[in-house]
Amino acid sequence: MDLELDGKRALVTGGSRGIGKAVARLLAQEGAQVALLARDARSLAAAATELAAQSGRTVVGVRGDTTDDEQVRAAVAEAVRLLGGPIDILVNAAAEPAGYAAPPQLAEISAAYFHAEMNTKVMGYLRCAREVVAGMRAQGWGRIVNVSGLAARQTGNAVGSMRNVAVAALTKNLADELGASGIQVTAVHPGVTRTERTAPLIAERAAAQGLSADAVEAQMAAGNSIKQLVDASEVANVIVFLCSPKSRAINGDAIAVGGGAPRAIYY
Repeated sequence: MDLELDGKRALVTGGSRGIGKAVARLLAQEGAQVALLARDARSLAAAATELAAQSGRTVVGVRGDTTDDEQVRAAVAEAVRLLGGPIDILVNAAAEPAGYAAPPQLAEISAAYFHAEMNTKVMGYLRCAREVVAGMRAQGWGRIVNVSGLAARQTGNAVGSMRNVAVAALTKNLADELGASGIQVTAVHPGVTRTERTAPLIAERAAAQGLSADAVEAQMAAGNSIKQLVDASEVANVIVFLCSPKSRAINGDAIAVGGGAPRAIYY
């Protein structure tokens, strides 16, 4: 299937690793020009060089912290300059994923922790959307995909649930506001996802528990219906479709990409 992405200009936040990097890779393979936005200049440069070599497309890095208005404004302006025009596609993935460490319990949740999490994953996503929307409106087309998480539909991580529910609410509000301008906004809810961080984590847990790596991986996958870890590339497959003109029938909705939540009925 031709996703009609050839020549589109995409900005992927959190694009130097994890799901963001997997999305950027696939966008470039589908013909898009891609700017990666992240905080670390060294990892940005390495990721951009790697993805450009793999795809043969333009992939550039722009440094910025999505918790800061001025840095986001400057990073988006630099992405527009380097890619040669307004951003067509924004994928918001710049946030620390849940599931790699035990979440804080009620007595451990400080105001600083709460505000930092919400500033990164909610306000950070909003900042980036705010900076690209004018260009999308001017050309009458755009796609914004927000990477949220299954904590939006599950208990066990109070702040994780709140930030992901807020992302879903942000997504729907933007979809209704911008849809008539040809800009569609969606969200995806990953669960525990295999990224470059997974193998070291499995090795650490295996050593601590005296188990094999396969046994630890099975533990991590036990929470989904397919009983296998979903890979970042598989999450990227869904996100990149949502970035495509072919996704026009989907707007404002959140799509779970965690391998299925056992027993839950969501409609």
